[in-house]
Amino acid sequence: GFVVLVGLAAKNAILIVEFARDIELEGRPRLEAVIEACRLRLRPILMTSFAFILGVLPLVLSTGSGSEMRQAVGVAVFFGMLGVTLFGLVFTPIFYMVVRNLAEGKNEGKPKETAAAAG
Repeated sequence: GFVVLVGLAAKNAILIVEFARDIELEGRPRLEAVIEACRLRLRPILMTSFAFILGVLPLVLSTGSGSEMRQAVGVAVFFGMLGVTLFGLVFTPIFYMVVRNLAEGKNEGKPKETAAAAG
């Protein structure tokens, strides 16, 4: 269950960053690009997350023999997915802005390569 959490969190973050980068390369401002990327990816992220959460609901509500172990795993994965989804939607755009601004600041002092100089 935890491997799936990591995989889904990474997939969601990668897609938000990819969409934001593509929109930014179209010439739109960085903040506008990341907001638009989040808006475009919100529905698929929520649908995937809620499908997974509802899929582990039987583990959370299990009864009978061995139910303690199933409930422990189910509760951890259930709330883990809620947290991964919420934190991913909030922190991915923030980290994108911070990293892109830092990368842009590092490249300001370096001369840009031109096609003629490259080859």
